[in-house]
Amino acid sequence: MSSESSSISDPTTSIISALRDADGSRTEMLEQLVEFYRQQQLPMELFEARKLLVRDRIGLSLVADSNEPIRSDEIERQLETGLLEACRESGEMLLRQGRVFDGWTYLRPVGDNELVRSLLADVPITEDNCEEMQRVLLHEGVDVARGYQSVLDFQGTCNSITVYDQFLSQRSKADRQAAGACLLDHFYGELTGLVREDITSRDKAPGPDESLHDMIHQRPWVLKEGGYHLDTTHLSATVRIASVLTEPDQLRKAWELTQYGRQLHHQFQYPGDEPFVDFYPAYAAYYSILLGENVDAGLKLFQRKAMSVDTQQHGTGAIETYVDLLHRVGRPIEAIEFAIRSVPEDVPPSTLVPQLLEIAETAKQMGDSSGYDKIIDYCTDRNDALSLAIAKYATLQA
Repeated sequence: MSSESSSISDPTTSIISALRDADGSRTEMLEQLVEFYRQQQLPMELFEARKLLVRDRIGLSLVADSNEPIRSDEIERQLETGLLEACRESGEMLLRQGRVFDGWTYLRPVGDNELVRSLLADVPITEDNCEEMQRVLLHEGVDVARGYQSVLDFQGTCNSITVYDQFLSQRSKADRQAAGACLLDHFYGELTGLVREDITSRDKAPGPDESLHDMIHQRPWVLKEGGYHLDTTHLSATVRIASVLTEPDQLRKAWELTQYGRQLHHQFQYPGDEPFVDFYPAYAAYYSILLGENVDAGLKLFQRKAMSVDTQQHGTGAIETYVDLLHRVGRPIEAIEFAIRSVPEDVPPSTLVPQLLEIAETAKQMGDSSGYDKIIDYCTDRNDALSLAIAKYATLQA
């Protein structure tokens, strides 16, 4: 055997020798094994050794037996606590070694996503590990913004939109906002850069502070004769996905994208779903409302849609959009009243009440608690005891 292979095997040889010669307590022997794997940075073996030590310390046999007697609640608690501590140490070690999904497998039972997020913050996302990182950050919800940004960086806009629609569209509002902000910033930045380059190649370069809207408003010739700068389906998807965002600078970027879209040749202005069939003009009005511009006129547009669109044919999207707009512009009681008055009879209260309670809480913070009473009356009229209990619960003291 070469000296190189001998030196590699020395640590294992030494622990095996130490275990064979152990003459102290059984616990001390297991502690020695745990410390060996800890020093050698062998996380999976460390977990198994710590599992043995936990069982020893609480008086269980090292190997679980099918005939093992029923354990007391206290023993179960000690066993669970010890195993979670072992999971935490091994999981942290694996993540520091860059073994992302293996580390997540150990840390998932711990339930400390903030720990995982902080550890993975030090792990660069590369071509080699991006699939694992996306699986943990994005699909497991550890850090949706960073995971979604990596989809944009490594797989492009088209794939990122597919990922959003397939995996994120039904996730929490916070997750959708995190991903939506990444997509909007990415697409807006790319489009603005291309428009700037196009103008510079044909005319005097735009000023450094000119926004996308400034550039195309002052130079309408940029989009004449059917021109465009990025995939127009990606543009419409970004405008749609950005509707969940709330920050004024984000809303302004989304509005600017609608202005770009409105100047496209009609063959690139695809219709949307109600109430956004007239896609770019409708979304332009939508974002203007949220920016505090032409609010009353814009709300009347969406109110007409909410009252006239056939819900049997087009669903309740027009109603939901108008209710959401009323809520977001600071008219929560109007939003609750309109929703209760307009929602079709075949929509069960259980699908509506969670949103209404969120709106009622906004109204309460503004000094008006009557929203809860309206929701309670609605549930009572619909004979829905479960929804009534949920609504009533929100009004009672803990």
